[in-house]
Parts: sequence; structure tokens; C-alpha cells
Amino acid sequence: MAVPKRKTAKSATRSRRSANMKMTAKTLVKCSNCGEFALPHHVCAECGHYKGREVIAK
Repeated sequence: MAVPKRKTAKSATRSRRSANMKMTAKTLVKCSNCGEFALPHHVCAECGHYKGREVIAK
């Protein structure tokens, strides 16, 4: 089994972990019915339409 020769510093550990914690903005698409922004592949929260048809009556 591999054994590390030296203790890993806190700064090295934290900088390595921080590379995977970058925040990204959510992808939004315009609703084909009302024009509001919604998550892709989700029902529009404003009008209740998905792929051009009404799924939830608002």
C-alpha cells in the first residue's frame, strides 16, 4: 500500500478541493408559450406549458 512521505498542507488540500466547487449559472431557455425563462426540459412555472402543450392548468 502506498504511504505518503510527507503530510499534505492545508492550503494544498483546500486549493485542490476548491477547483471542484466553482459556481456556475443555471442554464435557462425561453418558454415557447409566454416567453418567460425556465429550466430546460421542465414545465414553465408561469404558464404551465411544456413543449407547446398545457401540462398544468394555471
